[in-house]
Amino acid sequence: MKKILFTLILTCLTLTVYAQSDSLTFKGYLYNKKYDVYMIIDFYKNDITVPHQEIYGKLSGFFGDIHDGRKWLFTSAKITSPNTAELTIINDYGSEDLTAKLKKNTDSTYTLKQIKGSVIKIARDRKWVKMPNELIFVRKAEPDYHTLY
Repeated sequence: MKKILFTLILTCLTLTVYAQSDSLTFKGYLYNKKYDVYMIIDFYKNDITVPHQEIYGKLSGFFGDIHDGRKWLFTSAKITSPNTAELTIINDYGSEDLTAKLKKNTDSTYTLKQIKGSVIKIARDRKWVKMPNELIFVRKAEPDYHTLY
């Protein structure tokens, strides 16, 4: 009886450790060096607060630009498979919105693909620059938050 109980407990612990290993796929700081843009995401707890824009409350995450304080907010994120999530994104004025997919690739990079709606734009040299429909991101260590505003 003790062996069965011990085996059952050990099996349960093993299953919970395996289940938690996935909880980092859609959580963290993702960066695109070419455009100096980033995403801070947590699609599991949906508890990201945009710095200096706390009025929006807790979100799934946001898309930001290293050189500008404007953000694109992830109002909803639905994980559709172990490596793919569907996103609803709006700008911080609420005037533009889009849907997108975020996919973790086999080489540990992430691809953000805009599906329909507006195009993500950032401000550079006093002009709006449209982002390409697909952006590749890499996971980075936590950002230096004073450089993100």
